[in-house]
Amino acid sequence: MITGFTYCTPTKLYFGKGCVKDLPAVMGKYGKNVLLTYGGGSVKKTGLYDKVRELLKDFNVIELPGIEPNPKYDPSVVTGAKLCKEHGIDVILAVGGGSVLDCSKAISVCAKYDGEGWDLISGKVKAKEALPVVDIITLAATGSEYDSGCVISCTAINDKRGYVDDILFPAASFLDPEYTYSVNKWQTACGTADAMNHVLEQFFASPCSEFNDGLMISALRSLMTNVKTALERPDDYAARSELMYVCTLACNGILSNGAGSSGWPMHSIEHALSAYFDITHGAGLAIITPRWMKEILCDRTAERFVTLGRSLFGFGGGLTDREIAEKVIDAFYGFFESIGIPMHLEPLGVKAEKIEEMADHILANDDTSRDWMYAPLDKAALIRILTASM
Repeated sequence: MITGFTYCTPTKLYFGKGCVKDLPAVMGKYGKNVLLTYGGGSVKKTGLYDKVRELLKDFNVIELPGIEPNPKYDPSVVTGAKLCKEHGIDVILAVGGGSVLDCSKAISVCAKYDGEGWDLISGKVKAKEALPVVDIITLAATGSEYDSGCVISCTAINDKRGYVDDILFPAASFLDPEYTYSVNKWQTACGTADAMNHVLEQFFASPCSEFNDGLMISALRSLMTNVKTALERPDDYAARSELMYVCTLACNGILSNGAGSSGWPMHSIEHALSAYFDITHGAGLAIITPRWMKEILCDRTAERFVTLGRSLFGFGGGLTDREIAEKVIDAFYGFFESIGIPMHLEPLGVKAEKIEEMADHILANDDTSRDWMYAPLDKAALIRILTASM
C-alpha cells in the first residue's frame, strides 16, 4: 500500500567525470563572497583544493578548514557562523564528505540567527532563513548532498543531534566519482555501512509496498556488491559511481515515499555512541544493526526479515520464517565483518559503564519508546542492544 505523502527535493545534482567545471556558473548565482569549508589535508593531497581555488579565482574566498568527522558545534559551527557574519558571506561551498557538508548546513542557519545556534540545531527554535550551500562530495556515505538534514555534536553536553529542516537542502551538489578514488578502505567500508543502514531504517516499517521494497532491496544489493569491488580496486569507476549514486539516494526519502516510518532507532542509538565516544558513524551503525535486528525479531516483524531473506539473499527452501530471519541477521553481521568493520564496540573505545547513561540519553533526546514506531525500544531493550554490541 502507498499512503499519502508530500515530496520535494530542490537540490540540483551534477553527476559524473569533470562535472565541477560548472562550479563558477552555479556559485555566481548567489554572490561573490564565499565561505570555503573542508576537513583535513586530503582535498589538498588529491589536488581538488587547487582545482577549486582556480575555479573560484574571480570570487572572494574565506576559508574554514579542519572540520572533523562527527562535526562539532563548537568550534566549527560557531566559528563558521562568525566568519559568515564578519565577511558578509553570500554562499557556502563545502568540499569533502558528509561531515563537512553537515557542518556547513548548520553554519548556513546559524549565520542568519542572532541567538545561540544550538537552539536551532536542538529544535528549540525554528530557523527562518539560511545561506545557500553548494557542495563537492568526496566520500560516498551520508547522502547529505541530497537531503534536508545534518548531524552535529555538542561535546560540552555529550549530545549529538540529527537536525532536519527543508531549509537545509543544498542548492546544488557536485558528485564526481573520481574524487572518491583516494578514500581509504576503512572510510569506504564505513560509508557503505552508513548508507546500508539508511536503507534498513526505512525498510523496517509498516505499511510497506512491493515497489518500495524493490527499490530498497536493489539499493542494498548494489551497495553490497560494489563496495567489495571498490575495496579491491579503488579506482574502479563503475563501482565508485554506483556507490556514490546509491548513497545519495539512500537518505533522501525517495526510497520510502508512501511507506510508514520506523523512527530510525538505530541512528538514535549510534548518535549516543558517537556523542560519548566519538566513534566512526558507519562503524557504529554496522555493529548496532544485527543486535537491533535480533532484539526486534518476533512474530509480527518476521515478515520483513523474510522479504529481505528471500529477495536479497535467496534464502528459502524448507526454512521456517524464524530460521530465515536468523539467517538474515547472521548474513548482515558476516557482511560487515567481511568488509573490515570490527563487530564489537569495545575495540572502538566504548566503555560498558556508560551503557545505562547512554540509554537514558537516547530516551531523553529521541524517545525510542514511542508507540507509533515500528519497533519501540524501552530502556531495558536499549541496554540489551548496547550490551550485546560490546
